[in-house]
Amino acid sequence: MYKLISSIGIIDIVDISIVSFVVYRLFVLVKGTRAMQTLKGFLVLIVLFYISSQYHINTIYWIMRNFWTISLVSFVIIFQPEVRKALAQMGQRKLWIKSFFKSEEEFIQEVVRAVTILAKEKIGALIVFEKNMGLKNYIESGVRLDSRVSVELILTIFHPGTALHDGAIIIRGGQIASACCLLPLSQNPDLPSTLGTRHRAAIGLSEESDALIIIVSEETGYISLTMGGKLMKNIKEETLLEMLSLYTSPFQEEEFKSGS
Repeated sequence: MYKLISSIGIIDIVDISIVSFVVYRLFVLVKGTRAMQTLKGFLVLIVLFYISSQYHINTIYWIMRNFWTISLVSFVIIFQPEVRKALAQMGQRKLWIKSFFKSEEEFIQEVVRAVTILAKEKIGALIVFEKNMGLKNYIESGVRLDSRVSVELILTIFHPGTALHDGAIIIRGGQIASACCLLPLSQNPDLPSTLGTRHRAAIGLSEESDALIIIVSEETGYISLTMGGKLMKNIKEETLLEMLSLYTSPFQEEEFKSGS
């Protein structure tokens, strides 16, 4: 094992990384298309080919060995539209450069847009971002959603006429894990008496976890943000976007803390 590990060089690591990335991108491109089912069938055939070659099952091995050339050509012909679309997308510079960051950027922008609308309409909201410390207990106190973050969903949840508008939503890994969650109220006696329940709940959670919480006041429409027991009041859309980008980026976590 040691000899195997020691024999791996930089070129090997780069080689494996590139192949892994290409396979991942191909999987993403065909996911949800009719080509996906065919690829699953190909995986089964690959396993069968490997077993037949290892255990000398000659007839099956001969069939499988002669099958690949025909099957690959057939695959390209049958799924010509999907292949053409995949190659076109893979050729886009933006796809390769930003593929690892696209999802994070998108969901942050969705949250900021939703919060801005809620603030303008003076609709109260609590949005929690889970970091390293798990918030399982608080997630389970609400209604599980495990849904993709979108402006429409956030606005629907916090609309006063819906059953989920009370409590907080908790975002875990870029998804809304749960809504209508109960948060612990801060017991800090130094907090201003003017702070309402929503702000005290946000501060309370930030005091016992590394979560970041966004608060929208239904009285003033102000947007506030809290982390580590510290409250930033009446922040602007640009500041919120910057703070969320810093918070969700592991490379800039220290910069976020120093800036807060």
